[in-house]
Formats: sequence, C-alpha cells, structure tokens
Amino acid sequence: MTDLITAPTIAPPRSAVLDDAHIGDIKGAFGTIKLGETAPRAGLSPKLKTLLAVVGPGLIVMCGDNDAGAFSTYGQTGQNYGTSLLWVLLLLVPVLYVNQEMVVRLGAVTGVGHGKLILERFGRFWGAFSIIDLFLLNALTLVTEFIGITLAVGYLGLPKLPSIVAAAAVVIGAASTGSFRRFERVAMLLCFGSLILIPIALMMHPSAGQLASGFLIPTMPGGASQLSTVMLLVIGLVGTTVAPWQLFFQQSYVIDKRITTRFLKYEKADLWIGIVIVIAGAAAIIGFAYTATRGTAAAGNFSDAAGLASAIAAKGGHLLGILFAIALLDASIIGAFAVSLSTAYAIGDVFGVNHSLHRGVKQAKGFYGVYVGVIALAAGIVLIPNAPLGLITNGVQAMAGVLLPSASVFLLLLCNDKEVLGPWVNGRKTNLFTATVLGVLVMLSVILTASVLFPAITADQIVGIMVGCAVVGLGAGGYALRHRGAARVIDRTGAEDWRMPPLAELGKTELSAGKRIGMGALRSYLVISALLVIVKVIELTLASH
Repeated sequence: MTDLITAPTIAPPRSAVLDDAHIGDIKGAFGTIKLGETAPRAGLSPKLKTLLAVVGPGLIVMCGDNDAGAFSTYGQTGQNYGTSLLWVLLLLVPVLYVNQEMVVRLGAVTGVGHGKLILERFGRFWGAFSIIDLFLLNALTLVTEFIGITLAVGYLGLPKLPSIVAAAAVVIGAASTGSFRRFERVAMLLCFGSLILIPIALMMHPSAGQLASGFLIPTMPGGASQLSTVMLLVIGLVGTTVAPWQLFFQQSYVIDKRITTRFLKYEKADLWIGIVIVIAGAAAIIGFAYTATRGTAAAGNFSDAAGLASAIAAKGGHLLGILFAIALLDASIIGAFAVSLSTAYAIGDVFGVNHSLHRGVKQAKGFYGVYVGVIALAAGIVLIPNAPLGLITNGVQAMAGVLLPSASVFLLLLCNDKEVLGPWVNGRKTNLFTATVLGVLVMLSVILTASVLFPAITADQIVGIMVGCAVVGLGAGGYALRHRGAARVIDRTGAEDWRMPPLAELGKTELSAGKRIGMGALRSYLVISALLVIVKVIELTLASH
C-alpha cells in the first residue's frame, strides 16, 4: 500500500453531499490520498502513486461488465456466428468511454447519484420511471449472475444449493464490513482473476487473421430466416457491453470513493484500463468459442456457458474447461457485486438514507437491507427447476440494449445542465457524438422490433429502415442546430474547484414542449420494444423445447 500525506486537512467546498461518509480521504485498494492534498505531481512516481490510489471504479465497472450475461452473449456469438460480429465490439469502445466519462464527471462534480439527479431535476414522474427501470432490469441482471454461478459450479461438479449460498455469502460479506478499502481489495482481486481468459484464448489458438477480419470488416451472418435472431444477438452485445446499471454504479462508486475533480484525469486512465480489459476479454471469449466448436456438432448450437466449457475441454483439454468455469464463476461474482451495489446506491440516494461502504451495517441498515434483499431474491430464483437459463440470460442483455437509450437521454440532458455541472458541462463534440449514439441505439431497437413483427424481413428492408432512421435523425439534428442559435461559450475558469451547490438551491430544470413530447414518445416506443424482446425470447424458448 502507498500513502500520500502532504497538506493538512481542509474543509471541502459547500456542495450537495447526501451522505457525509462521502467526504474524507480517498482510501483505495492500493493507496491513500488525504482530503485537501494539493501537492503537485511533477514526477512519474507521484503520478503512479496517485493512479494506484484512484484506480478502482473504472476497472470494477468494466470487469463487472464482462459478467455471466456477457459470457453467455459472447459465447453464443462465437459459437453460432464465429468472428463475424467482432466489429460490434470495436464500435462500442468510444461509446463505453464517452458514456462512462460523463457519469464519472457527474459524480466528481455533484456528489449526488444518477437517480437522485434525475428525480430532482426532472421531477417525480421521470425519476420514478428511471428508478423502476433500473430496479427491474438490475433484478433480472442479478438473476443472470447467479445463473452463471450455477452453471460454473455445475461444471466443476460442486453441489448447487451450498454453492449458491456460499457465493451469496461472499458477495454480501465482502461489502458489509464497513471498510471501503477492504471491499475494493476483494473486488480488485476478482478483477485480476478475470485475466484468466487471456491464457485460455492463447492456448486455444484462434486464428489471428480471422479475429482481425472480424474486427475490421462489418458483416451480418446468416440468411433472411435468421436475421431477427441475429439482430437480437447484436442488441444483446450492445446491452451486455454498455448496460444502464453501469451509469448508476460508476457515478455512485466515484462519489463513495471520494474522488473529486482534481483526480478526474487519473479516473479517466482507470476507465481506459478497464475498457481495454473488457474488450480483450470479450474478443477472447468470441475467439475461443469459435475455435472450440468449429467443425463440431456444437457449432451453431449454443446452449449455455456450461456447454461451451465442455466444448473447450473437448478441444483443448480438461484443464482449459476448468479454467473457463473458474473465470465464469469469478465474473459472475464481480457482476453480482456491481449490480447489487448499483441498486442499493440508487435506492439510498433517492430515499435519503445512509448509503456508503465506509459505513457498517448498523449505520446504513436500509442500504445493506436493499443490497442483501436483491441478492437473496436472485439466488432464490435460480434454484427454480427447469428454467431456460441460457435464453433468460440473453434476453436480459437484449432488454438492457433496448432500454439503454432512455438512460442515455437523461445522461445527455444532465451533462448539459449548467446548474448541475457549471464549467464541466459537455462540449459540442461530446454532444454530437452522444446524440449520434442515441440515434444508432434507437435505430437498432427499430430493426429488432421489425424483425420480431416480420420474421421474413430481408436485408434490403433492413437497409431501408436504416436509411429511414438516418433521414429522421438528420432532420432532427438539423432542426436542433437551427433553433439552438449560436454555439454557447463555456467558461471553464476555476473548473477544478467548482462543485454543484446543495440540491435545495436548485429547482427543477425546464423542459421545452418539444423535449417533453420527444421523451414521452421515446419512452412509449421503448416499452413496446421491450415487450417485443420478451415475445422473441419466449418464441426461442418454445422452439428450444
């Protein structure tokens, strides 16, 4: 452990801190930074020590992203379609960074969680939708984490019930000690465990040429009869790689770790480290899933991650199958940590109860009550016999992809709110990129909806939908630029010391009639799309039986 001890402690600026445990020294897994520390970091050693103290939020949220659902979705991608969809991962890299950088900025500047900001700035109606979406989707996602645990221990030959209870005890126990540092050390150890995927991939020897081709040459595998299923998988790739819970988790975790704007560049470096690991892990799973099943009866017939482990063992030896099962167990526990904490942080924020890992159970009963409750619920659900675990997992990832535009709309609005971010508001380039991403996400959900309603849809019709969405998007963008007037000038003077004032001093943001109509239409459409995802998953479940 490294310690940075310099300037004496000073009082933080008046700001909207909801739990006073969020003020104090940064106590990371690998170092400490004292509150009020202002010494310049001129050399490599001080900068490295600072990075070691700050690292954590970005790495944990990204490793939590490569969770049980990701193993299933990436495994299905490689086993059923080879390396042909790797290009989707490459396109998601800037999306991952921009989305997570915005919530990191929101957390460091405001000291308030994502759900609470939506509630306070947009009112109870939109705040309730946001929290309900998060709670339901997180509950389903947490079920997939315990499905992953079940599949892993089943492959390893361990008894199901005791293993589920033991895993739940680990997830609950590590977060309930009242020590933020102790939790982060456990989480970081699990993050390092996720690197097991790399030697598995190296020993399976996937074709470097095919991997490169998959990344660089976009293709859509399968014929017209498979198009709706492929689109479901593409949206699942988006949903498992850029999930709504990540926005809520990282913003709250940055706040709980007490990271301020002074250390944002180090947190951005932490985020990039996490992104590299998540994309490398995803590519590794897709690559060795394809290599393990190519030319066998399992090719094109993904069932679940345990089936993939058997295929890996048959191709590369029993040891590789065991390593894959251990990696799946590790990933499922990291995901359970992150998703359950995301829920508990959001509920604590919105209802105004203590919500910090710096507090023990007695000091934050509501926070830990929610945390334990959602874990117990998910662990109980996976014990129900004969559930279609693989399809449930992929359905949840697709649902996350469908609902992501709703979360991203609020993120974009908050990051352009001068009362919330002051000199830290988005610049023009960030807004253009994020708006484009939103348009693409909505377009994907439109294609999915059309594919479910019309299973015989052709590639030409898909292209027509894309062109139509592009025309509508360009029209909406042109209208926005025309009515926005001259580009605003952002004064970033004194940004390092600027913090959002207490919430009581802020009112609700005024939404134009056009924004209210647009948000209402988007919400209605996404509800319909989510229902259609459920229909598609049910169809696939019935077909599998």
